[in-house]
Amino acid sequence: MADSRTPRSADGLGSSSPAPAVTRAAAVLDALAEAPSGRLTLSDLARELGIPKSSTSNLLLALEQARLITREGADFSLGRKLVELGAAYLSRLDEVQEFYKFCEQAPTLSGETVRIAMIDGDHIIYLARYEGHPAVRLTSNIGDKMPLSLSAVGKVLLAQLHDHDIEAMFPDDVELPVMTPKSLRSAAELKAQVVAIRKRGYALEDEESTLGVVCLAVPVPTHGAHGPSLGLSVTALKATFSEEQAALMVKELKELAHSLGNPMG
Repeated sequence: MADSRTPRSADGLGSSSPAPAVTRAAAVLDALAEAPSGRLTLSDLARELGIPKSSTSNLLLALEQARLITREGADFSLGRKLVELGAAYLSRLDEVQEFYKFCEQAPTLSGETVRIAMIDGDHIIYLARYEGHPAVRLTSNIGDKMPLSLSAVGKVLLAQLHDHDIEAMFPDDVELPVMTPKSLRSAAELKAQVVAIRKRGYALEDEESTLGVVCLAVPVPTHGAHGPSLGLSVTALKATFSEEQAALMVKELKELAHSLGNPMG
């Protein structure tokens, strides 16, 4: 399948940055992360960054020497050093350690697939995943990103934002990404769900990203003008999902969220 991404313009990569080389290096890592195959050539990356091949080649050499990328033949891909850096970041998040500890001891969540995520622009990124339900393996892994509108945790975090921020992110004419026949199609549908989420205190994703799978999510309470940046979600099979199960899941998710919430904001 052809890569339809819009190349990054040279003007937007480093022209106003205090360290253009760092900005371009970050763009290389982003491009490799977004590539469907996970691999790009020198020509691909030069075109993506909008800079000459000679400059791109020097940049790639520096990233390769730092083990941030790796080369196989003519192709470049992300390097293992990024795994080490990501692991170091996660190991210093007290919320992640508490997350695993709680899930292991929770009567209901201990047998389910539970994740903690943070908001990242119009996406969420998964920080940790507790695997208590081996039957549900089609859901996102650590480090994966998902559009806010396609995930329960994304929608519950969106519901914590101010209305004017939501409007700026999702104007009425925006087209939402679609993954299944049940995915939300319009900003109006998404905003209606935001209203419902605020009333009941949790979000539901009903086969909107994966058929046969439902998901419930709650925010982690923090103080601050823009609401919480972390959310919790639990995944279940649609075929065995019930209102009683949902009530138990939401109860324990809220208990976990309360234990993770930072009262100092």
